[in-house]
Amino acid sequence: MMKAGIKSRMHFMMMKRMLRRCLLPAMLAPVMAAPGMAQTIAPPPAAAPPLTPGQITPGAAPLTPPDAPEAATAPPAAAPTHWDRLSALGTKPDWLKLQSFHQTLTRGEFEAAMRDVYSDGSPLPPPWKLEFDGVIIKTGDPVKPEARIAFATRPEAPLPGSRTWRAAAEMPLLKDRPLLSDIHIAIDPGHIGGGYAKMEERTLSFAPGESIQEGDLTLTTAQVLAERLKALGAYVSLVRDRAEPVTLQRPNDLVVPARQILADAGFPQPQENYSGVTGDAKILTVQWQSEKLFYRVSEIHARGQKVNNTIKPDVVLCLHFNAEAWGDAAAPQFSPMNHMHVLVNGCYSPVELEQQDVRFDMFHRLFSRIHQEELPLAEAVANGMRLTTGLPAYVYTTHNARHVGTNSYVYARNLLANRLYDCPVVYLEPYVMNNEETYRRLLRGHFLGRTLISGRLQSSAIEDYVQGVVKGLVAYYQKNRTL
Repeated sequence: MMKAGIKSRMHFMMMKRMLRRCLLPAMLAPVMAAPGMAQTIAPPPAAAPPLTPGQITPGAAPLTPPDAPEAATAPPAAAPTHWDRLSALGTKPDWLKLQSFHQTLTRGEFEAAMRDVYSDGSPLPPPWKLEFDGVIIKTGDPVKPEARIAFATRPEAPLPGSRTWRAAAEMPLLKDRPLLSDIHIAIDPGHIGGGYAKMEERTLSFAPGESIQEGDLTLTTAQVLAERLKALGAYVSLVRDRAEPVTLQRPNDLVVPARQILADAGFPQPQENYSGVTGDAKILTVQWQSEKLFYRVSEIHARGQKVNNTIKPDVVLCLHFNAEAWGDAAAPQFSPMNHMHVLVNGCYSPVELEQQDVRFDMFHRLFSRIHQEELPLAEAVANGMRLTTGLPAYVYTTHNARHVGTNSYVYARNLLANRLYDCPVVYLEPYVMNNEETYRRLLRGHFLGRTLISGRLQSSAIEDYVQGVVKGLVAYYQKNRTL
């Protein structure tokens, strides 16, 4: 029998597809890095008529509703409504901050960055205008609807104070000190774990009395990795050092925006909680929405503020474990797949760029030249992980990520974490947790050497993870810093 608030099965399926195609806020649905578990945050809805079936099918969303008024009829000073949106729990950006990059980047550098990293290849017109000597960006601010950043005639160093991180080539002379001396590395253990793992849908068990939780696994990996990096001279900070959230907000603090999300999606009287609700119908409850806002949005915003305002590292390592779909959590299924990939920031879709804070973050990263350090660093770490884990490269088949650079393991994707952190971010997704062999290895936690697992001697998956990251960082800094 259909749950209250869902008028028909067709209505529910259309709603579900809208949620998953980023035409409505992505915190409405468990958007995962296909086929795994890395999340992305998509745009909130505009004030627009109900979507037609044609708009729900896969493909880029129109920049304006089909029956939007002609631009000429709008007040001259008003910004188009679809440029002033904010992402979930986002704040209005200060566009004046981009002025510090005035005449520091050439047009050639700008075009290469857009072509090779930040664009998703969409043919739709972007919310900026490229001129010979600069770029004019739509801000979404009705008072100052445009921001212009002039290009340099030749590449210029960033102005002092425009960024806090340092590239490998900018590090002090090593002078026979440990290789990673002077480098400030922040390690961000993905998810929360502990008592929050069930809410996060990041706990997995195939037998009574045993389970693995991604948030706990990433924290253990981070703690082991931190000690190895410190031994090589690095200054290391953990963004999260316990199975507790960084954000001070909790789901009950986010009930109002959760209810508004559902109202904007066409469900003004949603069910309050998902007690007794099964399957995807949970998406349409206030409880589900407020929980997603808590651990997927508020939590990442809090970590971003901590990284940018307090830690101020040279690089962030975001640690995750991947998974294939495992079905019902009460009766999960093993997957024969096992793979790995590494993400950098990029591949912005036209719908994502309608949000002014997302648009600002992309330009801030581009003009900061973060990609010039982030991509080769990610490639080096991916090489290290390939050598120690032996995992094949995962291949994306969806449009929310694109292969970048020369390493088959590295993709660009616009995730909240790798966008909000104002420095290079290497976002790791190794292993498939519900692969039977990986599951058995992860149950053993971290150990040195080899032990008997599933009838043969095997190393710790966490140890292989740590060694891969260390190997990649060592190779990168050996090549790119002045020894």
